Amino acid sequence: MSRPAHRRPEYHKINKDLFVLTYGALVAQLCKDYEKDEDVNKYLDKMGYGIGTRLVEDFLARSCVGRCHSYSEITDIIAQVAFKMYLGITPSVTCNNSSRNEFSLILDKNPLVEFVEELPAGRSSLCYCNLLCGIIRGALEMVHLAADVTFLQDRLKGDSVTEIGITFLKKLDEKKYRRKK
Repeated sequence: MSRPAHRRPEYHKINKDLFVLTYGALVAQLCKDYEKDEDVNKYLDKMGYGIGTRLVEDFLARSCVGRCHSYSEITDIIAQVAFKMYLGITPSVTCNNSSRNEFSLILDKNPLVEFVEELPAGRSSLCYCNLLCGIIRGALEMVHLAADVTFLQDRLKGDSVTEIGITFLKKLDEKKYRRKK
């Protein structure tokens, strides 16, 4: 018996609630393991970076997006395609400067904090969703773009919206990443 010629790979989806609760347990454990919020934030960013470097392959294979020609186009793809594909939300995008290399993703709804009412006591500088910043930074680096990605506003800290800032620093040297023939 032969296999079908062009069979698409099956993607298994994890239950969103299970993911959100597991993430909450992870952050709670990190808060127990590390005294300083900065250490927890760094660890979440590092984890996210590792996820982003691997997730970009899946994203490019599943989304069929073409080559982007501007930072605004890249940011729109992140917001309209990637966030929708992996988190089921579509943040709005704003450009923050005239050189068009600083953007904000404004999340009306953040699924990672669905079951979180407030930050733990004494953890006011904790960036609960810093994993997202690492994911974005790691994915961008894998397509040869250096970026600084940080939380600018967070509803868990009393802000009116959740806002992620992306500053494109420079285009990484593609020659460094090309395969030698």
